[in-house]
Amino acid sequence: MRREPTARQTRLATELRRLREAADLTAREAATLLGVSPAQITHIESGLAGVSEKRLRLLAANYSCTDAELLDVLVTMATDRTRGWWEEYRGSLPTAFLDLAELEHHARFLHEVQFLFIPGPLQTEAYARAVYAYRVPELPTEDMELRVEHRMRRKVIFERPAPTPYEAVIHEAALRIMVSDRATSRAQLSRLLEHSDADHMTVRVIPFALEGFAGAASAMTYAGGAVPRLDTVVRDAPHGAAFVDSAAQLDAFRTLFRKVEAASLDPARSCDFIHKLTKEL
Repeated sequence: MRREPTARQTRLATELRRLREAADLTAREAATLLGVSPAQITHIESGLAGVSEKRLRLLAANYSCTDAELLDVLVTMATDRTRGWWEEYRGSLPTAFLDLAELEHHARFLHEVQFLFIPGPLQTEAYARAVYAYRVPELPTEDMELRVEHRMRRKVIFERPAPTPYEAVIHEAALRIMVSDRATSRAQLSRLLEHSDADHMTVRVIPFALEGFAGAASAMTYAGGAVPRLDTVVRDAPHGAAFVDSAAQLDAFRTLFRKVEAASLDPARSCDFIHKLTKEL
């Protein structure tokens, strides 16, 4: 029995519950069809217990699931025993840090919208350290360094043989706010320009001067799943990151990202804009 399922394990559990509910079956009825106790179904659907490929496929058959592509992805999620680099931080960092790194690792693509900070995967070490140093109450040095180290290691998704396609839409406010000194800001903007040259990376800017833009509350990280149904949106919440995955909400965030993207400068003009800001510092 798991004490603390990961976000990926919880998502698998959620999808199995959704399949059961779509079939209009109760947990007790599903347990009877599978030949297990209702408690076992509850544990599977809460992520506290794993599920084998054989049992998962039997559940899907009982639920009349005909989406073979979705089923294959769920089987992969259930049987993947890969221990990612983020597991080294379990017990040392909040679980949300690990869940975000795991989500980024498996994402087919990442779309990010930020208004006050440079997106985490694009931050320089000095920028990230300045952000964490501002926290109240102040973090012990060791804890802060662990957070900075973890943030820097998240860049591995851009360094592997098949880097994750990534598009960032950043408001001018985030580009201008100096979280540290001018040298740090200049280096951060230069890093953004370097990233924008990569084939897998797109950086767009929303300038202050843009008229008719009321999307300042649309900050998000949109992670593409192996199938669209398994997409996930991450948003900042008062007590950490909130993972959003309901069909209606995902559809709304897809539309919202398209609106923000359409309002932003194209990649070439965005690079020119960032370059101009760099020269002003």
